[in-house]
Amino acid sequence: MDARAIIAKIRDKHGLDPTEVRWFSDGLANGDVTDAQAGAFAMAVLLNGLSNEERVALTMAMRDSGHVMTWDLPAPVIDKHSTGGIGDATSLLLAPALAALGCYVPMVSGRGLGHTGGTLDKLEAIPGLDTEVSEHRFREIVEHVGTAIVSATADIAPADKRLYAIRDVTATVESIDLITASILSKKLAVGHGALILDVKVGSGAFMKDLDHAEALARSLVDTANGAGCRTAALITDMDQPLTTSAGNALEMMEVMQVLTGGQAGGHLAELSARLCGELLVLAGASDDVDTSAAQVMETFADGSAAERFGRMVAELGGPADFVECWRDRLPAAKYVREIPAISDGYVRSIDGERLGLAVVNLGGGRMKGGDRIDPAVGLSNLALIGQQVGQGQPLALVHAASEAAVEQAIVSVQAAYQIGPELPEIPPLVVKSVR
Repeated sequence: MDARAIIAKIRDKHGLDPTEVRWFSDGLANGDVTDAQAGAFAMAVLLNGLSNEERVALTMAMRDSGHVMTWDLPAPVIDKHSTGGIGDATSLLLAPALAALGCYVPMVSGRGLGHTGGTLDKLEAIPGLDTEVSEHRFREIVEHVGTAIVSATADIAPADKRLYAIRDVTATVESIDLITASILSKKLAVGHGALILDVKVGSGAFMKDLDHAEALARSLVDTANGAGCRTAALITDMDQPLTTSAGNALEMMEVMQVLTGGQAGGHLAELSARLCGELLVLAGASDDVDTSAAQVMETFADGSAAERFGRMVAELGGPADFVECWRDRLPAAKYVREIPAISDGYVRSIDGERLGLAVVNLGGGRMKGGDRIDPAVGLSNLALIGQQVGQGQPLALVHAASEAAVEQAIVSVQAAYQIGPELPEIPPLVVKSVR
């Protein structure tokens, strides 16, 4: 086959058969397709799109470009993926809760991207913990603990790794078809039987409006189901942070408060439980989402999810007593200051992307690949939509490594908040379900 002919067929909207898609994916992985050809392919897909059948074929071909895991375990093997937001730490609650309920959750996760935080970065705020493990060790931890949250090995979907890097420099990241194939090729390579997707929408998400979020959710659900993995999606609100913190160690503190403090309320616990409930129904382990969500909340209250989380932390090299002593183990910033509101009124809206970038600029995220992250910095005690504040009262606390960083963050966070005299409508946590 010829890469040029395949590119021309997409350019001219003639469609591809699965054999052509697989050949191109293999060429991405083995180098037979050049960077220029990969860029042209990505641009043609961005401009003309793929059919559902082509998108499924591309996803499965990129999945099969590397190692595909299989499991022989006595209970459902399931997972969750989020498209990213501010304060989105649900994976750190969902995985141990499902393990406590008898499921297996092998989770290959990611690092921070743009203004959004990454699950691996949050987890690695725990001293000594390392998410870079071999497949053999990954399997051991999942079998013994019920869950492990790790980074992808080099042989997971190498075609996607190559195409993703090229999309980043050819202005083709926004293609829903390519986003879908990228997300699912890695997830499906881990061998799950069921998958729940959390597609964020709003100011702190990559998808700012419901139409685009719904289009992505529909593409992901149809493609995953077409590839043989039982999948559904929730479109959830990201017009405000999911937690009252943004920053790796600070978000980990909120996770531990839910796991160890009996803190049943809050959007973080609520959404984690709902996602678990949806996933248990998808996997055939439950008939009712609400009943399953209540069981998840019970694992938070009775400490069984915390026990699984502590075992996972220890297996990944973290402190064996982390669950008991987490307040003493997580790093703290040198400077902590209040960020005062500039007027009286109610918080009417929050620019989530601006908040996320404020954390990145504090050192809590990456400006470019390879940057080191300071896990201690970030924002806490964030005022949420509908909260009443007075001029000079705190909108949040900034945790920083220097006085200069504090001052810069104060300006950025104040600019992210709109405060007005009228109580606004509070956005619903779950906007829509897609099946």
